[in-house]
Amino acid sequence: MLQQVPEQFEPAEATASYCHPRPLSQVLYELAQEERGKVTVRRIRNALADRSFATFVVFTAGINLLPFPPGSTVLLGVPIVLVAFQMVFGYPTVWLPRFFLKQSLSQKAFHRMTTWLIPFLRRMENWVRPRYWPFPSAKAAEKVVGIISLIFAIAVVIPIPFGNWLPALACFICGIALSERDGIWLAVGTITGVVAICIMIGVVLVAHAFAHSWLL
Repeated sequence: MLQQVPEQFEPAEATASYCHPRPLSQVLYELAQEERGKVTVRRIRNALADRSFATFVVFTAGINLLPFPPGSTVLLGVPIVLVAFQMVFGYPTVWLPRFFLKQSLSQKAFHRMTTWLIPFLRRMENWVRPRYWPFPSAKAAEKVVGIISLIFAIAVVIPIPFGNWLPALACFICGIALSERDGIWLAVGTITGVVAICIMIGVVLVAHAFAHSWLL
């Protein structure tokens, strides 16, 4: 799990450059090669300074796809909500609370995460390409995808056993689709999220019905 470590204060604002940014898989690979101790979220955030909001959606959602203990998404899903919220309201750069920036992964945990996540990202980066993009501008796309991601991110945070992986996957896919302007994968991510929410509602209704019949 994430651990908190003391760290010097650094300015939260990161300068974004959108000219041919490195693939996220490459950024994580370089971090995995460079780091020899604990890896803080601040360190990862700074490494992603040349990326857009879409990349932060992909990264924060990707963390929630990893096999952490049940209930951890209540904490780990919050950054997806924050990033999506900022997309909806047009923030110029990504802001994360200092508490979360101080969290860290051990070298072993970070290696385990990147060993699974990097190959998955590379496959996705090979499959995704600009096509059938319905939005006239980057701002419009960011706002609409932000709304979609915010709905699914809230579903990630809701503590339903085994119900958080699919909405996290939906956010992950939507983030990649936004970064490459791929309308097909945006549709896939949206459908995945809708199915996930329907499943979660079904689980709640079944649990309520069972509890009601048991009490009677």
